[in-house]
Amino acid sequence: MHKIGLIIAREYIARVKKKSFIIMTILGPILFAGMMALVFWSATRSGDQKLIQVIDESGYFKNQIESTEAITYQFIAADVEQTKQSLLQSDAIFGLLHIPKINLNQPEGIKFYSTQNPGIALEGGIEKRIKGIIEDEKLAHSGLDQALIDNLRAKVDIQTINLSDTGDESESNSGVAFGVGYVSSFLLYMFIFIYGMQIMRGVTQEKTSRIIEVMIASVRPFQLMMGKILGIAAVGLTQFVLWAVMTTALTSVTSSMILDQPTPAEQALNEAGADTAQMEAQKKAFDIMSITNKIDIPLILTSFLIYFLGGYLLYGALLAAIGSAVDSEADSQQFMLPITLPLIFSMMMISIVIQEPHGSMAFWLSIIPFTSPVIMMMRLPFDVPMWELALSIGLLILGFCATTWMAGRIYRIGIFMHGTKVNYKTLVKWFVMKI
Repeated sequence: MHKIGLIIAREYIARVKKKSFIIMTILGPILFAGMMALVFWSATRSGDQKLIQVIDESGYFKNQIESTEAITYQFIAADVEQTKQSLLQSDAIFGLLHIPKINLNQPEGIKFYSTQNPGIALEGGIEKRIKGIIEDEKLAHSGLDQALIDNLRAKVDIQTINLSDTGDESESNSGVAFGVGYVSSFLLYMFIFIYGMQIMRGVTQEKTSRIIEVMIASVRPFQLMMGKILGIAAVGLTQFVLWAVMTTALTSVTSSMILDQPTPAEQALNEAGADTAQMEAQKKAFDIMSITNKIDIPLILTSFLIYFLGGYLLYGALLAAIGSAVDSEADSQQFMLPITLPLIFSMMMISIVIQEPHGSMAFWLSIIPFTSPVIMMMRLPFDVPMWELALSIGLLILGFCATTWMAGRIYRIGIFMHGTKVNYKTLVKWFVMKI
């Protein structure tokens, strides 16, 4: 253990003294806090102003499509083909909405022309407005009173309340939970990938430079592998703790400045004659930040540390074995994909897991050790049962113990081999070889 401790200290000190480590440790929280500020700013701004010309040949939509903070609708009486040519020559006009004479029961032929892709939000907004106007026209033709029609409409905003086993109630928001879970999963994926690759590169460089032969004279190969893995893990853990503390401090200051003075902000918007939609967006941003504060941050951070260490040790041991088996980084590429594929697959499956965070697919992916770090961190903000979390962590511990043992058997042979053409058959041979 003393020799492993010396190797851990060597790896740790050598890396924390690097300028890249110091710079990223300082810049990381600043960039993250800036990202949070950008998200809040994006939620409160209305976007770039766009001019859309409308040619309404049906007569149903004249002055019915109202302009917004971001889009101005200009109704014109002109030829469609000439207007399309004007659209190509003008930078001031974003698009042309052509509404031909339509049958209200089968409204077909409506087209939107633009020199660039309008985006899902804008296209969906136009469709929603046209659909609403057509529905109003159909209701008006039915003979119903307009006041009665307006009275029948209702705006519903469902508040989600989670019930605990003890009957306690807590407000939740799936969008906020998704944001917290996705950021945690992505950071975990990034940390495991970056520091796992550092292990592989470090082992390969030491093997290529023959430094490893001098070190092996005083320590066993397994001790060297474990010391390198744990040393780099300590570097990653140090950087994460510093990031967590500094980011929490920066975001806490920002949140308090925003949340402690909501009324003056709203008053300022009123005095400036701000649009109601913009005020609602600002209020929604305040509500989201308030709900974020209700998330169990200590559980998220603790679980992040556990899954970082577990996932890193699981993948780091295998990457160390690959680094010991090859003579250059270029040779390691053929072995990289099979090892990192489960990690990449887990990031790809987030979009499916988020649709049903408590479904069977999400459950099994958060239990299997190779995918559990990323998937469980995605599920945690959605109130995962504690027994599932405990089972996932327990299997992850067994998983990295097994991969460390397997990697150690390859490492003890591969670290001494030079100029050997390595393939999967060779790795299996080294794994079963007795020395």
